[in-house]
Amino acid sequence: MSVRLPRTYPLPTVALEDAVADQFRLMECVARHFEGPQLFEADAGVVPGLGRPRTTARVEAVLAEFFGAPAAALVQGAGTGAIRAALGAVLRADDPLLVHRAPVYRTTGFTLRGLGVETVEADFNDRVALDRALVSGRVRWAFVQHARQRAADSYDPGEVLAACRAAGVRTVVDDNYAVFRVPRCGVELGADASCFSLFKLHGPEGVGAVVGARDLVERVHDDNYSGGGQVQGHQALDALRALSHVPVMWAVQSRVSTEIAERLAAGEVPGVAEVRIANVQDRCLLLRLDRPVAGAVPDAAARYGAAPYPVGANSRYEIAPLFYRMSRSALEDAPDLADWTVRINPMRAGADLVIDILRRALHDLRDVPGHGRRTTAAPVRESGLVPPPAPEAASNAARPAHSAYGSRDHENGG
Repeated sequence: MSVRLPRTYPLPTVALEDAVADQFRLMECVARHFEGPQLFEADAGVVPGLGRPRTTARVEAVLAEFFGAPAAALVQGAGTGAIRAALGAVLRADDPLLVHRAPVYRTTGFTLRGLGVETVEADFNDRVALDRALVSGRVRWAFVQHARQRAADSYDPGEVLAACRAAGVRTVVDDNYAVFRVPRCGVELGADASCFSLFKLHGPEGVGAVVGARDLVERVHDDNYSGGGQVQGHQALDALRALSHVPVMWAVQSRVSTEIAERLAAGEVPGVAEVRIANVQDRCLLLRLDRPVAGAVPDAAARYGAAPYPVGANSRYEIAPLFYRMSRSALEDAPDLADWTVRINPMRAGADLVIDILRRALHDLRDVPGHGRRTTAAPVRESGLVPPPAPEAASNAARPAHSAYGSRDHENGG
């Protein structure tokens, strides 16, 4: 049987004009919570009456207002720390938690095991199965990962959250790789909490955020009263400064990804048999090659300036295009893709550079012993057995469909 990429259902993106408006709106929120000199000052410590630095509390107020939530808390531990803080605030050992039936992100798995919760699985792609789990009366809380756990996941996070809300089930959303990248994050779609990494939004290492319901956020603050666990004022200001340019940066990156996908689907680079846009974990390109050389591509691409591994998946350190393997959770669901599939994220680069690096890397691998041998496990485009996929198959704008985001959602057919 031939190895092929699954059909993917990319999450909707934010148009550049809307991203500019988001940037301006963020700065309006900043102006309402900071006086000018306070943007150059930062305090530290467990301030009486607040339990955290005043600067940190101001940044939390900015985030809460921007996302339309009652409250926000900055925490240490980046996205993983935010998820742990939120789930730990509402769950105890043996409490049932509804989750998607799919391989879980590894650090989330550690969190669930550490809390000792009972996970109740339902396939979120199957509305009947989801409704059956919700009406069973077994769960009071659900955990929803906004980005795809499996490359072929098709559920609309907004619809899942609405179903949970209608059943009286409260929700915590892993919004890593989604905040500022999609039109509305979990809390904006009605979740009780959105958890995300500010390190993934060009902020300082280790800072995460929980934005949502006041009772949940207050519990996070209560649980994190130790001075050593606080996000200090200078860290909070650093994160806020970084956020000021993230909306536009990510809109440009999404547009570049679409251009690359269209050009590769049109056959611009020999050796690429299939291409998809997918949200596994970050929004990226999945390339199935015509030979099983995927494991060698990151090092080959690095010789021409690509990053061969991530730091924080869109952290401030990552400016060069990333050439990497598929995520471990995605490969758990589709292990046959490991040798054939490369994940590419353009980061700050344009389409021309990404395509040039890919072309050079694949050309080099054709001349390396052990990497030029063809197998029959996957179709070979050059043989004429499989024609290049049509450009519209990879375009994020190929098949518009309305979603709960209030904008167009696009699927990548296979």
